[in-house]
Amino acid sequence: MKLAARFGQVPASLTLAIAAKAKAMKAEGLDVCSFSAGEPDFDTPAHIRAAAKAALDAGKTRYGPAAGEPKLREAIANKLRQENSLAYERCNVIVTNGGKHSLFNMMLALIETGDEVIIPAPYWLSYPEMVKLADGKPVIVPTDASSCYKITPEQLRASITPKTKLFILNSPCNPTGIVYTPAEIKALAEVVVEQDILVVSDEIYEKIIYDRVQHLSIGALGTEIFERTIISGGFAKAFSMTGWRLGYLAGPVELIDAVTTIQSHSTSNVCTFAQYGAIAALEGSLDCVENMRQAFAQRRKIMFERINAIDGISCPKPDGAFYLFVNISKTGLKSLEFCKTLLESQQVAVVPGIAFGTDECIRLSYATDMNSIEKGMDRLEKFVHSLNSM
Repeated sequence: MKLAARFGQVPASLTLAIAAKAKAMKAEGLDVCSFSAGEPDFDTPAHIRAAAKAALDAGKTRYGPAAGEPKLREAIANKLRQENSLAYERCNVIVTNGGKHSLFNMMLALIETGDEVIIPAPYWLSYPEMVKLADGKPVIVPTDASSCYKITPEQLRASITPKTKLFILNSPCNPTGIVYTPAEIKALAEVVVEQDILVVSDEIYEKIIYDRVQHLSIGALGTEIFERTIISGGFAKAFSMTGWRLGYLAGPVELIDAVTTIQSHSTSNVCTFAQYGAIAALEGSLDCVENMRQAFAQRRKIMFERINAIDGISCPKPDGAFYLFVNISKTGLKSLEFCKTLLESQQVAVVPGIAFGTDECIRLSYATDMNSIEKGMDRLEKFVHSLNSM
């Protein structure tokens, strides 16, 4: 069978592959400490589950509008107006099968053959692959620890060509955990407006931030940048709803209408009764989100301190999300070899930085229990020390 040529450009997700291997090793009885998956280890809050159950019992099991339940679209628009100062109405919002789906459909609706999309590295591993599948060209802009892995306005401006259509901004960021300051967001917005390109702001981790850091949505800075902004969000991370597959896209009506058409011919509506759980998430108390955030903050503290106490590896302190991006260059190993050997010798699963465009780093998720963190850090320390003694 001859597959479409586009498929040959796109590798499978390394994060999902490593998480699957770690689960398979656990199934074989091995004591694996997995820091690979970006998935909270908490149960979905009870009031959200109850709302979905009630909807199921009420017969909310039939086809719904391709763009999502009107009440949920309205709730998302309200959230964006009240929390993010973004002047969206229901017509500016579509409900998607997770945040990833919102971005993929957006790419299909926007990107034409040869269009360039600027992506700062390190990046979430699916961004470039989505661009390729839409027949666009990813333009990767490297950053490093000296700039806290943030693209500068000068780098953004220098990367723009007549073919540039879109800039991808992810704050808080996967894999680094960095959060752009309001001043940095403003400076990037000025370039976007000046060069008349579009920006998609992936804000899936917006509620998971630490140390009184402020999250600012780029579209809130004025009419000109708002008109050029697209927002991708969802419920997976903050509300521990990864398996629910509930995300959303917000933007100009013509884009949302186009994405709705794409969705109508692909997935149709998102699971109907699950959407009622999302409504409860937005309209209910956020105490559950704060409790999880505080747990993440404590885990971050322990893992950050343990890693930076190990001679030979280091990482900056993340401002948000639940990842540490660790530099392993002093070990002499590239990321794939480091992760493979660590998993086989110490049963510790982490993700190679090459998946995120940076081969001298690895990503660890602290969305797991404290016992696993302590045990895993002991094993990581033992592994790095063994490399130092070679």
